[in-house]
Amino acid sequence: MNTNNLIFKRDKCRLCDSKQLVIAIPLLPTPVAEKYLAKNELDKKELFCPLDLYMCKNCGHIQLLDIVEPNFLYNNYTYSSGRSPGLVRHFESYAKDIYENYSPSDGDLVVDIGSNDGTLLKFFKKYNLKVLGIDPASEIAAKATNEGIETIPEFFNEKLAKSILNKYGKSKIITANNAFAHMDNLNEIMIGIKILMNEKSIFVFEISYLFDVIDKVLLGTIFHEHHSYHSLKPLTLFFDKFDMELIDVSRNNIQGGSLIGVVQIKRGASKTKESVRDTLSLEKKFKLDNLDTFKNFSKNLIKTKNNIKSLIKKIKNEKKTIAGFGAARSGTTLITQMEIGDYIEYMVDDNLDKQGKYSPGDHILVRPTSYIYENFPDYMIILAWVHAKNIIENNQKYLDKGGAFIVCFPELKIIKK
Repeated sequence: MNTNNLIFKRDKCRLCDSKQLVIAIPLLPTPVAEKYLAKNELDKKELFCPLDLYMCKNCGHIQLLDIVEPNFLYNNYTYSSGRSPGLVRHFESYAKDIYENYSPSDGDLVVDIGSNDGTLLKFFKKYNLKVLGIDPASEIAAKATNEGIETIPEFFNEKLAKSILNKYGKSKIITANNAFAHMDNLNEIMIGIKILMNEKSIFVFEISYLFDVIDKVLLGTIFHEHHSYHSLKPLTLFFDKFDMELIDVSRNNIQGGSLIGVVQIKRGASKTKESVRDTLSLEKKFKLDNLDTFKNFSKNLIKTKNNIKSLIKKIKNEKKTIAGFGAARSGTTLITQMEIGDYIEYMVDDNLDKQGKYSPGDHILVRPTSYIYENFPDYMIILAWVHAKNIIENNQKYLDKGGAFIVCFPELKIIKK
């Protein structure tokens, strides 16, 4: 593998183009989170890419500058939103709220950028709306199309937007759920989005919210697919460049803490709601535009890492065993940043696509969840810790038999019966 062709480094902010960039959160180089390996791939050289987060001193945006080549990142991409019951329920509610608040007419077009398996669009389709997905993961896009959600297997850009406009016309609703954090060239994305909009259109995005990342120590949301770690203040400045404005925001607990924003062309059909001003005030109070906030976050990460390693070494000295629960993207970041891969004997996950494969970097074998009872571990580190509550509730049998869960964030704790 020629890694020189797979990583490039930005030298300017992806929102305001400033070159005034400083490291905000230094992290260890990390393998690509979803690149689980077959046994015959274990001897191949893996790509470890820097994961440092930078702050733009001009607009305050937090971002990765070391970018993994997109085709490599999304080739054989395995993440599927429809596998998460919580996310499915969220998308159903999300579509309902947009439909009721912005009153699209029968046959209006909804375009979802980064549509994955089409889960969100299925709910819009129930309202007699025309739907179109866009996702570069070709296998997932083909599966969605076969299930009745037409999906274009490409990266969204200005050229594709013009093609969609010529074929389908303007879009009433354009969505980008978490995908807005995945895109490197956001200027081109916004040019494309605006091509598809008129004064009655809205662009709705959902992002992992930087406030929650810092406040709840959501380390697992930091991986190479997420180029941006958004907050509202830099985004308002960014949208202003395109003569667009934020008119509403709301927060939820998806992936530990997300924010949904609604954008329209300036002087559009809707008035700006108080939620925008209130959220900007929250960020100011929290000092989310202050570099010291992120330096303190980094110091707390080091303390947590030391505590985790001390606990694990104590467990190992007692001749106890440790496994991992959840072959999640967050797990790759946690294992690498906490440097605990050598202590985890195996991990379990219900995702059939990952069972029998090995984790990126540390090569930990993924087993089905039932394997817990064949090779019972004394402790299980919850790697998908934003789902810790559900994992613990659904695995009481493990606790009943004397097992214990370790939850690393937002604070280190052991869960026993």
